[in-house]
Amino acid sequence: MHRKVIAPSVLAASLLLVVPASAASYGPGAPGIGDPYYPASGNGGYDVSHYDLRLKYQPATDLLEGTATLIATTTQDLSRFNLDFGLRVSEIRVNGARAKFAASGAHEVEVTPAKPLARDTPLTVVVTYAGKPSELKIDGWTAWHRTPDGGVAAQEPDSAVWWFPSNDHPLDKATFDVSVSVPDGTQAISNGVLQSQSSRLGWTRYNWRSNKPQATYLATLAVGKFDITTDRTASGLPIVNAYSKDLGDNAGAARASVERTGEVTEWLEGVFGPYPFNALGGYVPNVNAGFALETQTRPFYGPRLFNNGSNVSVVVHELAHQWYGDSVSVKGWKDIWINEGFARYSQWLWSEKEGEGTAQELADWAYSLRPAEDAFWQVKPGDPGPENQFHGAVYDRGAIALQALRNEIGDEAFFRILKGWPTERAHGNAGVGDFVRYAEKVSRTPLAQLFETWLYTPGRPDASALHPASAGPSARSARPAPPQSAPAGAAAEPKSWKKIAETNTIHDTEHASGPGHRH
Repeated sequence: MHRKVIAPSVLAASLLLVVPASAASYGPGAPGIGDPYYPASGNGGYDVSHYDLRLKYQPATDLLEGTATLIATTTQDLSRFNLDFGLRVSEIRVNGARAKFAASGAHEVEVTPAKPLARDTPLTVVVTYAGKPSELKIDGWTAWHRTPDGGVAAQEPDSAVWWFPSNDHPLDKATFDVSVSVPDGTQAISNGVLQSQSSRLGWTRYNWRSNKPQATYLATLAVGKFDITTDRTASGLPIVNAYSKDLGDNAGAARASVERTGEVTEWLEGVFGPYPFNALGGYVPNVNAGFALETQTRPFYGPRLFNNGSNVSVVVHELAHQWYGDSVSVKGWKDIWINEGFARYSQWLWSEKEGEGTAQELADWAYSLRPAEDAFWQVKPGDPGPENQFHGAVYDRGAIALQALRNEIGDEAFFRILKGWPTERAHGNAGVGDFVRYAEKVSRTPLAQLFETWLYTPGRPDASALHPASAGPSARSARPAPPQSAPAGAAAEPKSWKKIAETNTIHDTEHASGPGHRH
């Protein structure tokens, strides 16, 4: 062996290199959080705990000016990180120091701090920006709805990039303070509780707080001229509902539906357990839309949902999401059944409660409505693919799966699961597999095959899979199975079906700029 002798001066110089050399362990955060459906959604390298948004919006010009402060923690040794955002940024500071930044991709901002950040470092990111959200097009469309007197941010699976910088994926939930200044005579509606409002020099500022973890797509902003109603639930939670002043013929039906928010929530508490947030309500802006969205604590309802009169069923659907989808959010967008199968089933339970058709009758009708060769049966609700993420099968076949579960394990275990799951997973994230394991634990029944049949196997399952022979008396009572050879349409149409089917438009969004995502 040849041993090299290092002179003292060389040794000293090499020691000086230790600090810079360690910087090699620092690397950029991933430009996506790892969701295979939407590879560019979210980011790696940090976790946000709070968003503080201080905004000013001018309805006449659609100009939004903002300062967003993100409170976060690094999750790796970080040299650079991304934000999901599309408006023009003028300055970014990281822990007080100016950072370099550059636009990247369709909606990414690459941020390079003045110095690298070690793992587990507290992070304060301040972003100053301005722009007209309606002019921002991503893949040819915009999630910002322009109205005659303002604008609205509401869309799934993403809307944040049009109005604030974020880590835009449900895996990184955070609390929110949203402070919005608008011209006097105009209101700003957002999530949670209105902490205060004040007027000065022709502008009114509204300060909203959502104090439980919230996914970025569930944050909403609506600016316009609204009629606002307020109330409280029996337990004291504030209810805020808002209706554009120019809803025309749909105004009465919208109010007749959304004003029942408190009543519906109290009923849902009996099904799903205590309401998980600090406020509730809903809003109906004057937008050209027939879809709804479960924006946390304050769902969005498109006016066209009420073209045929009131529809409380859609209110049930969006409020059920406060437990299934908002409090317990998806791990990845492939787990969308965790949201939509349960929200649809809640509509079936409401029908059962109203005496307009039992959940079993609705399941039988939904099953018999589509023949075996219908493409509906080729979609796998447990992993439908990004192109079918909001396909009707995720809703109806997904709800049939829950009825099959109810028949398999009986009402006592079934409703214990419906109530226990959002309690055990409150304010977190979960996947379909997590629910299957939880249901097996509570019911003490092997259920993998049942869920494989209904959620993952293309093709229409045999009718016996909906009415398993192992079902106990409580599961089978008053729910006779149709003959296995029954032709399509043999089941009787439940009274509630048409009203529930009207809410199928909650899947669809339309944009003047082109097709959008579907809810």
